[in-house]
Amino acid sequence: MIYRNIIKPFFDFAVSLVLLILASPIMLLVALVVKMDSPGPVIFMQDRLGMNYRVFRLYKFRTMTNNKNRANKQTFANDPEITRIGKFLRRSKLDELPQLFNILNGDMSFVGPRPSLPDLQHKFNEDGKVRIQVKPGLTNLAAVNGSIFLTWPERWVYDRKYVEEQSFLLDMTIMLKTVVVVIMGESFYHKKKDHEVQASDSK
Repeated sequence: MIYRNIIKPFFDFAVSLVLLILASPIMLLVALVVKMDSPGPVIFMQDRLGMNYRVFRLYKFRTMTNNKNRANKQTFANDPEITRIGKFLRRSKLDELPQLFNILNGDMSFVGPRPSLPDLQHKFNEDGKVRIQVKPGLTNLAAVNGSIFLTWPERWVYDRKYVEEQSFLLDMTIMLKTVVVVIMGESFYHKKKDHEVQASDSK
């Protein structure tokens, strides 16, 4: 596919390079605030699963306390280990700005299944195995359809759908919907879906 193999990689590289230049003052400011807000490193680094099961190092601004004994689990907004500035960074998605380096390096794309922890591959069902055929992304189809409110199997259904229907139009649609999620909050599409279900049940 021309889009997937040529156009999309070029778009990822060019746009991530431009955004890194434009966002560098913001990233510097965020780094300073994170450092002042709580003890620990500014950047959180973690091994994640990339395309074709290749493990890479993912970068984010640290949003939680520097607890090395914390178990890897889904983190929600009310987690007591999220720092004061961390709550704002997570809500605004500014904590993910360092992933522009991951995109520039070719480990990630702007749109694609979110990179999972390597250990999760042992739990992949058939949908989960399909998601690994493309580069992981900053945002994805699951992120604009419930995100953290979905179970892993539910997310993998959306991931498979994305892999099988990947196109420029779909990528642009997901990116535009992501803007809405950032503005309205991750619960926006979750609440919207609940409303649609209730409306359907009342008919």
